[in-house]
Amino acid sequence: MKIIDKYIIKQFLGTFFFSIILLIFIVIIFDVSEHIDDFLKHDAPLKAIIFNYYLNFIPHFVNLFSYLFVFIAVIFFTSRMAANTEIIAILSSGISFRRLLFPYLVSAAILGLMSFLLGNFIIPYTNRGKLTFERQYIKDPKAFNDMNIHKQVSPGTYIYLENFNRKTKTGWKFSLETFTDDRDLHYKLMADRVEWDSIRSKWILNNYFIRKLYVNNETIKTGMRMDTLLPFRPSDLNEDIEEVSVMNYFVLQEHLKKIEMRGDPDVIKYKVKKYERIVFPFATLVLTLIGVSVSSRKTRGGVGFSLGFGLALTFLYILFMQVFTVLATFGNFPPLLAVWTPNIIFTIVALFLVRAAPK
Repeated sequence: MKIIDKYIIKQFLGTFFFSIILLIFIVIIFDVSEHIDDFLKHDAPLKAIIFNYYLNFIPHFVNLFSYLFVFIAVIFFTSRMAANTEIIAILSSGISFRRLLFPYLVSAAILGLMSFLLGNFIIPYTNRGKLTFERQYIKDPKAFNDMNIHKQVSPGTYIYLENFNRKTKTGWKFSLETFTDDRDLHYKLMADRVEWDSIRSKWILNNYFIRKLYVNNETIKTGMRMDTLLPFRPSDLNEDIEEVSVMNYFVLQEHLKKIEMRGDPDVIKYKVKKYERIVFPFATLVLTLIGVSVSSRKTRGGVGFSLGFGLALTFLYILFMQVFTVLATFGNFPPLLAVWTPNIIFTIVALFLVRAAPK
């Protein structure tokens, strides 16, 4: 049986890596055609294009398409084995179908571990070089200006900026409001312009207005310039959910603690991203079980029928992932349950298909 195990593992991993390499070449060709004008316009050096962009671009796309190509690899070589009556011969020799699944699950575990390491540690590192290249040679410099920023910087404290320049760390039309536990306005600060002093780690306010409200009265103060401490830094203003792509697992954990402490409403989005990195590699096991079950039977349709039926299940699986992610991000669905639900549903489907597979 060890010979058969080695044969299946070799076929599984070989088919997967061969197909994913072909895909990467195709994706790179399309990406070059899409961005060639940007490369020429910004005089991007060839060395930077190859090593800073495309070399860092590959791990992201390998991980992005790995679940789909795990399934395609299983369907392709298992259907071929079934068509050549190899599956029938293995089962007829007294080997159970569950034992036949062992090398498939070993291969899926290897690819799932690879996906986990890529998503949590390798891709966050490679994305730094990729994002730096994009900001320098692809994206419009205007992208460094953030517009209409609304953010909760601590429980009950909200800020607004009409415009913020990330390069100069300067903002315009700034306001800060603090509310009591009863949601009554307690403090309001406004300034035409704010500028970050990186040497003293303070904010410089220009043409400011301060209003403090008490039970029976209020005070108002105005001025042309004030250096002060505020409960946020420029990095908090630059925060974007896409920045999670450069955070490894441990950095993301610390970041989640920080934004939970200050009551940031975006914490749900970050939790979803964190759980996706843990749960999605499990999809390789589920899709492998489905793939083996639908392709191990010898059919008149051959590989085409198995591939079509299996792909329909896979795309339905991906659709469920997206739907439940949206429910968690914009609804009241618990993030951990939302990310796990598609895997739970399709694990049940996979177990049913395994039970119905020829023995």
